Amino acid sequence: MIVDLAPSYLTWDDVDPARHPFDRASVPQVVRSLGPAQRVPRRPDLPLADPAMSAWSRDTGRPWADAMSHALAEHYGRWTWGWRWAHDEGDFDGGPVGNWCCPRDSITTPEETLARVAAALCEWREWLESLAKWFKAYPLDLADVEDQRSLWERAARNLIGQVIERTDCGSGWYGHCHQVLTWFLSRWSVPPQRAEKLVEQAIGGRFQSWTGPDPELVDDVAERLALSLRPGDAARSTGPAPDHLRRWLAVRETVPWHEAPDGGGDEPVTPSHDGAAEDIRTFDRAIDPARAQGLLVALELLRADAARGARLDFQLLQRWQYHVLGTPQPPPFRDQPAFAKDGRERYGIGPDTRTRLDACLAQSTQDAGRPLPLTARAARAYLDVCFFHPFDDGNARSAFLTLIFVLAREGVTLDDVSLLRRVSFQADDPQDALTLTRYIDIHLRDTRATLRLARGRHMTE
Repeated sequence: MIVDLAPSYLTWDDVDPARHPFDRASVPQVVRSLGPAQRVPRRPDLPLADPAMSAWSRDTGRPWADAMSHALAEHYGRWTWGWRWAHDEGDFDGGPVGNWCCPRDSITTPEETLARVAAALCEWREWLESLAKWFKAYPLDLADVEDQRSLWERAARNLIGQVIERTDCGSGWYGHCHQVLTWFLSRWSVPPQRAEKLVEQAIGGRFQSWTGPDPELVDDVAERLALSLRPGDAARSTGPAPDHLRRWLAVRETVPWHEAPDGGGDEPVTPSHDGAAEDIRTFDRAIDPARAQGLLVALELLRADAARGARLDFQLLQRWQYHVLGTPQPPPFRDQPAFAKDGRERYGIGPDTRTRLDACLAQSTQDAGRPLPLTARAARAYLDVCFFHPFDDGNARSAFLTLIFVLAREGVTLDDVSLLRRVSFQADDPQDALTLTRYIDIHLRDTRATLRLARGRHMTE
């Protein structure tokens, strides 16, 4: 699972400045031109410690900042996610950025707020460019690692020092340190997963928040990392690009769906407010009012479709997606291989792909012969849409609507969907599927608990 907009998930390929052109001088103008810039929320005149301020930051400020991150990523690329990676306990823990903290502290007037966004983005980019220069200063070769261990060690020591200086060893600083060392190894041909393992073994949990490591510890980590490298750690050439749709279909059969949590019961759930609609109004409307309006129309349609017990298939998705994308005609099923996650996943296409999608989606209904929890069926349908990737655009939104439909068809509405949006899942990881079932379960149980509390208050009044 990848939490979209969270910079800790970025790889070196994602952020390498050489792969992503950037015009620093135009940043203020670009920021002001984006959709969220037209809808900057105003911070309420409340003490920072007031619980109402925390609620505003969570319910209004954070969705706006997420929308700005989304808009920046659409314009520049996902490397921009780091603009909010503040020092200490900001939006994301332990980062190198000083020009942004969090909505509570950084959102003020529209003019000041947008200036902070632009400054934070440039600061993040400058940090990436400085790292690229440090990496380039140590042109190392795993084939000669036995003769270069002292150079690998020196590079690691210097990079740790750079992160220490940049983060000032605040809360969670070691997470970014781990990432920078992983990036460095990746830059010199160590596969990312192998690089992460080597760095984890070298650090061994010995770096702590709010504490700068002593020189002896830094030396030991750098030495361990250098000594752990082997010529065989170099990335090998790969064969033909894998088909991640095929991988998903194989994984789909192995996931223990019956182990998914049951959401706390089978009875219908109708909370006082619709969490899906509320999230669209805060996050999507900040990006673009037209985007939000299309989603809200599709949401209304799907609830009507659910009430009449409609069959879930591509034709139904197409009916919603017509409004989601605002296209002149209902968007067709794709006719070419599709790509996601900046090209890291590829979904093949064949003459029976649409038919197979319909067959998978049909399994979202209750089946007395093979009973599965609602959380499992909703999660599986969501992932089916993600990895079949039926449309040329908007598949994440289509998957989200699919999940909401499967719940709604059984009388369930959630009062919060924050764990179900702005996340992505890997086609070949069975644990991602179970993670999604747990997220649905958390929201479903919380919604049920809120309803019970409201009923209890009503009875005592």
